Amino acid sequence: MDLRGRIRDIPDFPKPGILFRDITTLLQDAEAYGAALAGLEDLVRGERIAKVAGIESRGFILGAALADRLRSGFVPVRKRGKLPGATVRVAYELEYGSDIIEIHEDAVSTGDPVLLVDDLIATGGTAEAAIKLLRKINADVVGAAFAIDLLDLGGSARLARHGIECHTLMTFEGN
Repeated sequence: MDLRGRIRDIPDFPKPGILFRDITTLLQDAEAYGAALAGLEDLVRGERIAKVAGIESRGFILGAALADRLRSGFVPVRKRGKLPGATVRVAYELEYGSDIIEIHEDAVSTGDPVLLVDDLIATGGTAEAAIKLLRKINADVVGAAFAIDLLDLGGSARLARHGIECHTLMTFEGN
């Protein structure tokens, strides 16, 4: 199935000069959404994964469904102030600003093998922060999975420097 053809390009979002790769058009197509989940599942088949950590917000959509397929728990990685329990946080820089993400401090047991999931990886700043956050609560981050890798922005190489293998369904050049 042509998943790339289900991705919509939105120029100048969220700021001028950025070409946003929008997966909502893929999610709207039940067959394409199922194929994307099956593809992600195939990419990590055979890995021991106790939890899938999804990055807010599109990482929730892919991560929770993937966790169900893998028979794993799901852990949300959220923006500051959105989780009700005691949290751990990490500040990080984005392509267009800075932010803080949080996770419940009891989201994983020490040494739990965790797969990080999001819709795409660009520069890798958010994913890198999520890995630091997961390691801060003693998770064993066994890999990361993305529907899209924007290769020219270097995010997957950035994660590789942290010993994290990136699994991606499709790559796009440029931003």
